[in-house]
Amino acid sequence: MTAVDLGLPQLGGLDLVPTTDEPQKAKDYKSDQEVRWCPGCGDYVVLNAVQSFLPTLGLKRENIVFVSGIGCSSRFPYYMNTYGMHSIHGRAPAIATGLAVSRPDLSVWVVTGDGDALSIGGNHLIHALRRNVNLKILLFNNRIYGLTKGQYSPTSEEGKITKSTPLGSLDHPFNPVSLALGAEASFVGRALDSDRKGLTEVLRQAAAHRGSALVEIYQNCPIFNDGAFDVLKEAGQAEERLIPLVDGEPIRFGSPGPDGLGEYGVVRSGFAGLEVAKVSEVGEDAVIVHDSSHHDPSYAFALSRLSTQDLSHVVTGVFRNVERSTYDDLARRQVAQAKESKTADLQALLRGKDTWTVA
Repeated sequence: MTAVDLGLPQLGGLDLVPTTDEPQKAKDYKSDQEVRWCPGCGDYVVLNAVQSFLPTLGLKRENIVFVSGIGCSSRFPYYMNTYGMHSIHGRAPAIATGLAVSRPDLSVWVVTGDGDALSIGGNHLIHALRRNVNLKILLFNNRIYGLTKGQYSPTSEEGKITKSTPLGSLDHPFNPVSLALGAEASFVGRALDSDRKGLTEVLRQAAAHRGSALVEIYQNCPIFNDGAFDVLKEAGQAEERLIPLVDGEPIRFGSPGPDGLGEYGVVRSGFAGLEVAKVSEVGEDAVIVHDSSHHDPSYAFALSRLSTQDLSHVVTGVFRNVERSTYDDLARRQVAQAKESKTADLQALLRGKDTWTVA
């Protein structure tokens, strides 16, 4: 059952929620709680970006919910003047799934971190994505456990020296975008906390998407992993490392060449891969034109593999944005059909066909 079937208004591809005609501002989404993150934490930037972005959706605040797990980022619901829940470690996607299924009038957002989402919460995350539950998942990635004081996380690079890996981490880290695409998420994006414009654009597209939307946000932890992404912000370095994705445009980056575009481009390589090459050597026609709507996730996955542990290349923007049935719509349709056919006798379902009477 789609939300249209339920008689709810529709705002683009966004969750079907009542809209408001009253103009809103960022301050309307700020709660009366003191924001208590460490000075310089990237969470401040993301919070400000989200608070500034939400008024553009024209939604009532009481129809927006933020659910978080455990971690520094999970304080997010306290600072939003919407409904919210600070839940338990790794289980935010499960709780948010229940909300999305039972309340189609809500726009449900999950705020999580690299430890919360990819360690104890890994299974909850991938199953929410494969089911295509109508959730917007913001994954704050600072490559460290911040709340518990500096242990290595599932995204920490190999050799990372931390309190729990004094001789260097032996683990191979997750690439969250690759993981999400492997779970067949229908929307996957990445942005930097320092790139307000890029972050807002990815958030805008995620909000307009009906289905699971995962947005990885590179975010600085000034206490336990300070400067983890500084190389992506330095003039002269950012241009050579960041590979921005824009639908319908060639994937070019680097210092401007004679044509005014970046000197490097993304081209096809091998059986099903992609690689970086100098455009002057391969020609403009060889450069891939980005299309996030490819239904086969292998293209987006190949893009995700261009990002490296040492940040020599990092792809940002929207990797994949496709439509498919959502779990919550299908669940509501199934319940409605059962009621209509009068097969929803709870006692009969509980007894089933395999029951015994014990004397």
